[in-house]
Amino acid sequence: MAQLLTINGLSAGTEDKPILHNIDLSVGTGETHVLMGPNGAGKSTLGHVIMGDTAYQVTSGAIEFDGEDVTQKGADKRSLAGIFLSYQAPVEVPGVPLYSFLRTICQMRPELKTTARKFRQRVAKISEQLEIDDSFLTRELNVGFSGGEKKKIEMLQLLLLRPKLAILDETDSGLDVDALQIVSRGIEAYRADCDGALLMITHNTRILEKLSVDRTHVMVKGNLVAEGPASLIDDIDANGFGRFEGAVEKDEA
Repeated sequence: MAQLLTINGLSAGTEDKPILHNIDLSVGTGETHVLMGPNGAGKSTLGHVIMGDTAYQVTSGAIEFDGEDVTQKGADKRSLAGIFLSYQAPVEVPGVPLYSFLRTICQMRPELKTTARKFRQRVAKISEQLEIDDSFLTRELNVGFSGGEKKKIEMLQLLLLRPKLAILDETDSGLDVDALQIVSRGIEAYRADCDGALLMITHNTRILEKLSVDRTHVMVKGNLVAEGPASLIDDIDANGFGRFEGAVEKDEA
């Protein structure tokens, strides 16, 4: 399996706080990886650093995507290269209609350019699949949307953009059962239609139940402390993160 994402010796943080420590992680083309860990472990930070969020600075190491070093590239260049990040708490953007936003971001991708008519049809088909009412498309991006509605809009973007790598950050956070099923349906459609790679960031196993997971990674206090097959998820579900946290404390002693 060809490596799509390769992270070597990555350390990063904010101006006054180191968060990630010497991270090594690889994701192959078409694979599904899960990154788990307790709250505050640095999981979301890793997703944002991979995406190129300027709130974080890389102090050492490198990020290679699809054969190219993207460590110093901006988030826009990484997006155009095929990296997608869904936010744990999607932001509201007043004044920007959702449909206009979707049309603009797709037109920026040469492989996704199409006529206005075909684009409307594509959006309508995906919206129906995700049970998104047509009225949402004329509303301002995420403004006044519930948590579940925002996550469904993220899935709409995912299926429209068809990225090579989707980083989904706590996509199940705050969802009721019905919304979780719809979001899970969107993830399944992405895997089936795009054969894209997934990096699922979560501390909850609910959304993983229908996914075929290739590798599981465990992060504690900004350190990747374990890696294993899908069965590691069941171990964590049964026993929690205690033994992993103990290992980090022992190393720090």
